[in-house]
Amino acid sequence: MTKADDSVRWLILVIKLPAEPSRHRVAVWRELRKIGALSLGQGVWAVPEVPVFADGVRRALELTEGAGGQGITLQAAGRSDDDAVRFRELFTAARSADWTEFLADCGKFEAEIAKEIRIGKFTLAELEEEEQSLERLRRWHRDLTARDVFGAPEATEAAARLKQCTTDCEDYAERVFAALHTHSEDPA
Repeated sequence: MTKADDSVRWLILVIKLPAEPSRHRVAVWRELRKIGALSLGQGVWAVPEVPVFADGVRRALELTEGAGGQGITLQAAGRSDDDAVRFRELFTAARSADWTEFLADCGKFEAEIAKEIRIGKFTLAELEEEEQSLERLRRWHRDLTARDVFGAPEATEAAARLKQCTTDCEDYAERVFAALHTHSEDPA
């Protein structure tokens, strides 16, 4: 960890929303979670002050104002090197949790492909479903990579697992097309 990495400035968002209707609170919460904001307490969130978070912060503030709430954005840095390191560790721990969830979904994807091969379900409909699942994993990986500004240790494994999922899906596609080709050549 370099000194430059620890000097990252942070945006602290203080969000105050009316208690009802709750859908506004949920919408703001979802937006902040979507961008990977770190919850520091009720209505208080933090993100590194880097461009990748700007649109999400803007959307959260717009949702807050649209709901009749108030949002304040503050710039912050740790008062000491230890504070800066701790903030970075908290943010990276949150990204590690995101990557762990991603890896679990990769495992589910791999198990689903293996099951379809085991039972011989080689249909275009199933292939399309698996390709959609793979595309969802790809989008999720892109989103996580963008907000993992400090490089959580699980990111490398996640990239390798996504590559394996892609290989598994390509193999499954070849099996589907081979099965369809074989069936189309069978005399009726």
